[in-house]
Amino acid sequence: MSNKKIIVENVNAFYGAKQALFDVNLHVLEKEVTAFIGPSGCGKSTFLRCLNRMNDLIEIFSMNGSITIDGVEVNSQSLDPVELRMKVGMVFQKPNPFPKSIFENVAYGLRIHGLVSNKKELEEIVKDCLERVGLLGEIKDRLHDSAFGLSGGQQQRLCIARTIAINPEVILMDEPCSALDPIATAKIENLIGELSSKYTIIIVTHSMQQAARVSNHTAFFHLGKLVEFGKTQDIFSNPKDKKTEDYITGRIG
Repeated sequence: MSNKKIIVENVNAFYGAKQALFDVNLHVLEKEVTAFIGPSGCGKSTFLRCLNRMNDLIEIFSMNGSITIDGVEVNSQSLDPVELRMKVGMVFQKPNPFPKSIFENVAYGLRIHGLVSNKKELEEIVKDCLERVGLLGEIKDRLHDSAFGLSGGQQQRLCIARTIAINPEVILMDEPCSALDPIATAKIENLIGELSSKYTIIIVTHSMQQAARVSNHTAFFHLGKLVEFGKTQDIFSNPKDKKTEDYITGRIG
């Protein structure tokens, strides 16, 4: 049985005086894919960014409640956000490669965190990460070319390779396929399935079909509240809450 990797209790979030999340409680199991679904502006991305304190970068943001990862309180003053983000990696909606070569994009985190001791080890890890995201075969002669020369789907897989290079435990994905075509999307979805044997993955998606395809558990958010959370097949085939049913059948959204 999977262990509870992340435990969220009574989380409320605010942008200034405006409340964005109301009393969210859920747990995320280790080495599973959990999907967050719901209409635009319902709090999914805000909640996702609470898990690695990306909201700290927004001056008017505040939150209360408890989020623990492996029993460690994420919002503890003694926890360095940089260390947290090494453990909890993030892949954004639009691919955001650095203005460097393909190789240096993946090598970047390894270098700045001092995770490799020599050039040979660096090369091995970079190539291994590119191989794991299915890119190495496509770009092996272009490793030192600019990452901006890659297609959108390739750039997104490069960003995933960059994320896994520093060996996180959790990977957050904020609508990682919304800017991609169906073929690139299918590659990312397959990759999510493969990576979930090693990482705990949380994906925010506006595509219910995607949530149904890739996730083990699904959380449905509406107007800042977690309406329902459970096994994906139960949420889609037998939702307990009328709001969930209405969203899944297209009546609200």
